[in-house]
Amino acid sequence: MKKINYKDIAKNVIDLEIKALIKLKRSLNKNFDKAVNAIVNCQSKIILCGVGKSGIIANKISATLSSIGTPSFYISANDCSHGDMGSITKKDIVILISYSGNSIELKNIINYANRNKILLIGITSKKNSDLYKNSDIKLITPEVKEAGLDIVPTSSTINQLSLGDALAISTLKKKKINNQDFKKYHPSGSLGEKLKTVEDVMLKQKKIPFISENTSMNKALKIMTKKKLGTLIARNKRNYTTGIITDGQIRRFNSKSISLSLLKVKDVMTKNPIKIEKNTLATKALSIMNEKKITSLCVYNKNKKSITIGIVHVHNILNKQIY
Repeated sequence: MKKINYKDIAKNVIDLEIKALIKLKRSLNKNFDKAVNAIVNCQSKIILCGVGKSGIIANKISATLSSIGTPSFYISANDCSHGDMGSITKKDIVILISYSGNSIELKNIINYANRNKILLIGITSKKNSDLYKNSDIKLITPEVKEAGLDIVPTSSTINQLSLGDALAISTLKKKKINNQDFKKYHPSGSLGEKLKTVEDVMLKQKKIPFISENTSMNKALKIMTKKKLGTLIARNKRNYTTGIITDGQIRRFNSKSISLSLLKVKDVMTKNPIKIEKNTLATKALSIMNEKKITSLCVYNKNKKSITIGIVHVHNILNKQIY
């Protein structure tokens, strides 16, 4: 019996799906722009529905839209015929997904949307289908060769998913959603951690190790020991940040046999320390510290660089597993 080469099968499946995606890319037209603009301007919800594998894809697209701040939910085609149609309002947009476009389960939703003048976006591969003919905005996914006997939904569902992702990301770009907006919808999990800003992890108020630049180093060492951060932020009489002292600097001074007791903070500090704006991603702060080979950054608010409102230490970020 001939041994099956599973890697060759896998490569063939992937090749078929790549070819399908290339056909999809070439097929995009003005109707795609119309769909994006409709979603962006929707005053209510984006409702997605499909049957079988298309239903699973519809559910995922709905979740993606919600994740970028576009209210959306998935409804079951079967449940719609048993009362759930009432959850669809005239201000909603309905997106139906069906490869054949003739799924019996979708006919009631198509009729309901047309009867109530609810905007209907149809995603299908058949131009002669009920879904295509009755949709206000028609999105065609090209007919493609499926993997596995040419009947298992593979290439076609990849196209549906990719088209849905393209709609979602186009909507994100049109709405100018930024990291801060995205963070609101993803407060938890590893993605939420990656979207944390410097402000989320920095030490604030009394925890900031401030010290006057005119303080003696003897006193500065005691304060550094008490704060247990290995860093001091030097300020002048106007409370402007003028420098930073780290335990590493102190060790280097000691190695030069220089008596710190005769010096003030301003004699030892590094002037004009590296600073970062509070809304910067924490991952960016970590990257800067790694690049500059430092352990702390002074944090400022907007254009007020001279005033430190916080300090972020490399451990503040690593302890939250943000990297």
